[in-house]
Amino acid sequence: QVQLVESGGGLVQAGGSLRLSCTASKGTLRSYTMGWFRQAPGKEREFVGAISWSGGSTYYADSVKGRFTISRDNAKNTVYLQMNSLKPEDTAVYYCAADRPMYGSNWWRGPYDDWGQGTQVTVSS
Repeated sequence: QVQLVESGGGLVQAGGSLRLSCTASKGTLRSYTMGWFRQAPGKEREFVGAISWSGGSTYYADSVKGRFTISRDNAKNTVYLQMNSLKPEDTAVYYCAADRPMYGSNWWRGPYDDWGQGTQVTVSS
């Protein structure tokens, strides 16, 4: 079990960039598949993307593919979500989540057992 803390959210204009970070205040992220999710007001939580425990594989939702990049630095116990070309529809609370290592074509699907508290991202038009 890990305790996750997101940071890096804020207000940005459309077309801008933000980088979110997810660190573990308790435990290590080294052996976990890590996912990013988001939830906009009045909408269900949405999968954004995931990175395998080794960092060798990533998977993205179609809505962010080509704009968002997930990376990890296991030495720093941190996972990143680089968001470029932001759109107003990217406005949401963003969450990171941890899952035990999974293998096969559905490695990114979870379930994700440990979640952070979220960080707000607001994109103005």
